[in-house]
Amino acid sequence: MVPWLHSLDVSLFRAINKGLSNGFFDWLMPIFAWNAFFVPCALILGIALLWKGGTRGRIFVLLMALILALGDTFVINTIKHALARPRPFQEIADARLLVGYGKSASMPSSHTATWFAAMLIAFVFYRRSIYVMLPLALTMAFSRVYVGAHYPSDVAAGAILGMGYAAAGLVLAQTLWRRFGPMLAPEWSAQGRDATPLASAGPQRRGAPTAGQQDCPRSLSDPTYLRLGYLVIGAVFLGRLIYLASGKIELSEDEAYQWLWSKHLALSYYSKPPMIAYVQFLGTSFWGDTEFGVRFFSPVIAGILSWLLLRFMARESSARSGFWLVLILNCTPILAVGGTLLTIDPLLVLFWTAAMITGWSALQPQGRTSQWAWTGLWLGLGFLSKYTAALQIVCFAIYFAMRPESRAHLRRPGPYLALIIFAVCTIPVIVWNAQHNWITLDHVASNAKRADAWKPTLQFFWEFLGAETALLNPAFFVGMIGALIAFGARKVGTRRRSRPPVANGVATLPLWDFCFCMGGPLFIGYAAFTLYKRVFANWIAASVVPLFCLMVLYWHHRAAQGWRLPRRGLAVGLGLGAFAVILLHDTDLTKKLMNRTLPGQADPLRRVRGWSETARVATVERAKLLPEGKPVFVITDHYGMAGELSFYMPEAKSAAQKGNSLVYFKTSAQPKNQFYFWPGYRESHRGENALFVKEADSPRSVRNWWWKWLRGETQLYVNAPPPLELVPVEVSREFESVQDLGVRDIKYEGRILRRVQLFACRNLR
Repeated sequence: MVPWLHSLDVSLFRAINKGLSNGFFDWLMPIFAWNAFFVPCALILGIALLWKGGTRGRIFVLLMALILALGDTFVINTIKHALARPRPFQEIADARLLVGYGKSASMPSSHTATWFAAMLIAFVFYRRSIYVMLPLALTMAFSRVYVGAHYPSDVAAGAILGMGYAAAGLVLAQTLWRRFGPMLAPEWSAQGRDATPLASAGPQRRGAPTAGQQDCPRSLSDPTYLRLGYLVIGAVFLGRLIYLASGKIELSEDEAYQWLWSKHLALSYYSKPPMIAYVQFLGTSFWGDTEFGVRFFSPVIAGILSWLLLRFMARESSARSGFWLVLILNCTPILAVGGTLLTIDPLLVLFWTAAMITGWSALQPQGRTSQWAWTGLWLGLGFLSKYTAALQIVCFAIYFAMRPESRAHLRRPGPYLALIIFAVCTIPVIVWNAQHNWITLDHVASNAKRADAWKPTLQFFWEFLGAETALLNPAFFVGMIGALIAFGARKVGTRRRSRPPVANGVATLPLWDFCFCMGGPLFIGYAAFTLYKRVFANWIAASVVPLFCLMVLYWHHRAAQGWRLPRRGLAVGLGLGAFAVILLHDTDLTKKLMNRTLPGQADPLRRVRGWSETARVATVERAKLLPEGKPVFVITDHYGMAGELSFYMPEAKSAAQKGNSLVYFKTSAQPKNQFYFWPGYRESHRGENALFVKEADSPRSVRNWWWKWLRGETQLYVNAPPPLELVPVEVSREFESVQDLGVRDIKYEGRILRRVQLFACRNLR
């Protein structure tokens, strides 16, 4: 910066930061600078606009979110990194800093840019908002200088840039819509050039049609909804690939563990069928042993699932229902995360859904035997992905029991052919278990039992309800439960049913009943099981898609009757879901949104962060033992830690790629995981040294930490190191000596994600 301009900037900064200082401003300005309650208030306002704002409000919320996010990421942050201007408190010794130290550069002010951009967008859509937004934006700009975070020139540049990228974003949105809108939705061409997203933003005259009436036709055609659906599927697929290629997250414990399976291909494994290992083997064959290679098929699976459901709903109901169902799937956290992480659940959901779709076609009057064969194949591949798939046969049986007219198919070969194909697919699992004393049956049976005596309690039920509400999106979970209740009421309340139409000897069957049978029994069954034992939230994953189909069919039916609640619930659900999904993919955004970083122990991305650092710590400690003249291998007490170290320690990864091992699970008398069936360290490392690595967390209870966290007062880890624990007895007996090397903090951007305890084990007996 020109010296005299910098001198002027410093003088203005001092005049505001010190010359105007007073007790009232010292209390007020940090609140305006940013506070933890701003985002909740903004969410409430956004939900209100999605609920009652009509087309104008929904387009406003969408454009506001997109423009602010893209502008801050690509405009403001790019300039900050390019200029790299120090903050005032880094250059001015007596500067008064009333807020936390910002890690980013000073020029321009991102807070100011965001507020002035929001002010301009709000003004375009709601003219009178200027009387509120302009004073707030000016106060925000002033507060950034007063609290010592920015120079006045940073604030001025932020205001200009914010309004600039907001105006550019609005013009770009208008141009793109005029150029491509008629191609995607020809219905808009009849409205003329004004039929664009911003047509609803202009000032309204008395007697003019409302925003919802003037900017688009009441309903688009099915071909238009199909095109929009394909566009969404393609855009989300591309976005997921870019996200995975960016390397923002590392492998989860299950992914790393199952990556090891892909290096030891077998007919089955201790706790899971073999499909996940084969899929990871295929992905890493294409892209190498990288995080992208391990996860490549996850977005592929999600894309195929969305395509199948779009086509299915378009054929059986309407393309409009299929389009909204695709959006719902991508705004449901548990399904959206399944489109990024590759575990057994995405595979199960895909094959369960494929069996549902082909099974429905097979149950029609014109159903063919080949459709039953495909159904049997999808059932079998689902079983090879997760054993829960066998319960889908029970779901089909319930449907036959519920719909007597469907039993005509039981007099034909189709259903029995499906069962034969399913049985053939189970052969690899049966053969492997026969060779290993049916260990999987013991494992599954032990998971279904309690370790203590059963006592009646609703604790697990409420935990299950809370977890599913969050993971399925509160709006969609309530909608799904409402559809289930409405379905049950319709069944109970129907005293006399008209005889269904018959063609070729088989009755035409209602899709509602079928969707319920494909998902309802599984969901209700696990909900009932919570009265006996804790149920993990992902166990009901296979039931989500059929029940969401039921929900969409019910909402479509009620909306056609003039009920507005489905449309509003859909808008709120999509808004909430999109926000939650984005946050789950990058929890660092909480720093930008709420000026608070999540404690490491409470960060949802904790399971996919910090593993390369954990491996680095283990590599350093292992290197310290090598000068003693003996090879050093690694032992862990958890299969997930063994998988992570095998993937992220360079020498361990190289050994695993050759079919060997450098990282082992501790010796156990009974099988606890797949390591039991692979060669152990006792067979090949006698007389050598080892590094034993275990997780040694000592977090505070996460209960009731939320409000303290909002005030910036809470840390989930105690300040003192956790008490050191002894190495497991079975490990200490195997070595001549064991030395405690202490605890290491594994951090991510200053936050403790986990703590690992290390032991040097010398001379394996």
